[in-house]
Amino acid sequence: MSQASNSIESAIETAIDLDRIDRWLAEDVRTGDVTTDAVLDASAPVAARWVAKADGVVAGLAEAEAVFRRLDPALDWRAAVAEGEAVVAGTELVTFEGAGRAVLTGERTALNIAQRMSGIATATRGYVELIAEHPARILDTRKTVPGLRDLDKKAVAIGGGVNHRAGLYDLAMIKDNHIVAAGGITAAVAAVRAHAPDIGIEVETTTLDELDEALAAGVEMIMLDNMAPETMVLAVERTAGRARLEASGNVGRDNIVTIAATGVDFISIGALTHSVIAFDISQRIDRI
Repeated sequence: MSQASNSIESAIETAIDLDRIDRWLAEDVRTGDVTTDAVLDASAPVAARWVAKADGVVAGLAEAEAVFRRLDPALDWRAAVAEGEAVVAGTELVTFEGAGRAVLTGERTALNIAQRMSGIATATRGYVELIAEHPARILDTRKTVPGLRDLDKKAVAIGGGVNHRAGLYDLAMIKDNHIVAAGGITAAVAAVRAHAPDIGIEVETTTLDELDEALAAGVEMIMLDNMAPETMVLAVERTAGRARLEASGNVGRDNIVTIAATGVDFISIGALTHSVIAFDISQRIDRI
């Protein structure tokens, strides 16, 4: 399998990064949580629960738990739903008990991550379901928050999407500016192969002539950027399986079914991660 295949078909590995969690907490807490430290004794325990306030797909519970455990390693965490599970408003997602200060101090950081990831998973699942009758798959992009790309892409995978390249290093994406700089598609492809012969290559195209040039160069994947659906149909016919095709540009709920019906292999949607609508989750606590 080519490296291009690996970067597209496999979700990014997302081991819990404790150093990153410590940085998240340090950003919020700094010298201390003045409100919580004032109203709760250090030894006071609380019971808490998370409740969904909207319909959607749950993601990020593992990361949220890790946030709380950095503050209270003895936390008793009991998830009531699984990652990727669709829930309705009012569903209890998790219950937990622990040191009250830890539960309140970690609340916003944990919710921020879980709400963002759940929002991404929810949006992705919505698109996946819209095109369920077609073979095309939803693809993510590099339009992610710096430092959170692995979690953004994990959430896309949880929602049923497919992860594209993790970064600039694992797939060569020859875009319009690369083509201009190299003096054409053929020259750009040749330059990449000479520089990194084991790396898969995708080429961005906007016309059928550019598609033909990319096909002649034998690349593994071709982006059809902002092409009209009728042009995409012709592109699929010309390609005839010689490369995988990615439709990209101005994709929304109003046109994604039409795009999927053209026969492309992937449809990339930057808005999955660059325009996230956070999934609404409420944390409620009770004194023990």
